[in-house]
Amino acid sequence: MDSVRSEAYVVQPSVIQELEPVREAAREKPVVQDVEELEKRHRRVVLLGRIAVGILILVCWEVFTRIGLMDPYFWSSPSVILKTGWVAATEGSLIGDVLYTSGSTVIGFVLGTLAGSLIGLSYWWSRKYAEISEPFLVLLNAMPKLALAPVLVILFGIGFYSKVALAIAMTLIVAALSAYSGVKSVDPDMEKLMYSLGAKKRQVFTKVVIPWSMPWIINSLRINIALALAGAIVGEFISSREGVGRMILYAGTLLDIDLVWVGVVVLSILSMVMYGGVVLLEKQLSKKFPK
Repeated sequence: MDSVRSEAYVVQPSVIQELEPVREAAREKPVVQDVEELEKRHRRVVLLGRIAVGILILVCWEVFTRIGLMDPYFWSSPSVILKTGWVAATEGSLIGDVLYTSGSTVIGFVLGTLAGSLIGLSYWWSRKYAEISEPFLVLLNAMPKLALAPVLVILFGIGFYSKVALAIAMTLIVAALSAYSGVKSVDPDMEKLMYSLGAKKRQVFTKVVIPWSMPWIINSLRINIALALAGAIVGEFISSREGVGRMILYAGTLLDIDLVWVGVVVLSILSMVMYGGVVLLEKQLSKKFPK
C-alpha cells in the first residue's frame, strides 16, 4: 500500500522540465497592468465610438432624405444645411448672430452663477436668515423662469440686456441652492476646531466654508451653462434684432426650413463648445478645491 501511495505522488521529471520555462517567464516578466494606459485606451475608444455614431447619423440622414424615407422639406439634409449655412455665414449675419447669442449666454452665466453662489454662501452667517429665506428660494426654483421673459424684455428693452437678464434669472437660483447645500454640509467639528484655535468668523468663512462648498458650486456649472443658453434663446424668440434665436424665428415665418435647421445645428455646436469650456473650468477648479 505504501509503495502505491509513493508512486501516486511521484512527479515525472519531464513534467517538471515542461513547467520550468513557464516559471522562468513568469518571474522575468510579471504581468502588471498600467492603469493610466488602460484609461487612455478607454478614452480613445469612446472618442472614436462617438465620432463613428455621429458620422453614421449624418450619413443615414442624408441617405434617407435622398431616397424619400424622410421628407426633405421638413427634415432638410446635411448637405443642404451645410450649403445654406455657408451662404448665411458669408453673405448674411450668421457670425454676428452667433457672437450675440454667445455673449449674452456667457455674461448671464458668469453673473448668475457668481451672484447665486454669494447668496447661497451668505446663509452661513445667520441660521435665522437661512431658514426664513429657504422656502422662498425653493419657490423661485420651482417657478418657470421662462414665464418672466416678456416682463424682462419690457423692463430691459429688446436689446442685449434683456437676454443677459433672462440668462441670469435662469442660473441664479440653481447656483444659490447648490452653494447653500455646500454650506449645510460643512463639518461643525471643523468650525469648532477653528474657533478653538482663535480664528474669527470671517476666517472660518474664507478658510473652511468657501473651500468646503466649492465642489457643490462646481457641480452646478454644467447645468447653469445650458440654462443660460436656453434663457438667451427664449429672450431672442420673444423680441430681438440679433441672435441665433431671432434668425430661427425669422426663418420660420418665411417657411425657410433649411435656414431653421442651420440655426438648430449652430445652437447644437455652440452648446457643445460651451459645455466643453465648462468641463475644462470644472477640472481646473476641482484641482484647486478637491472634494
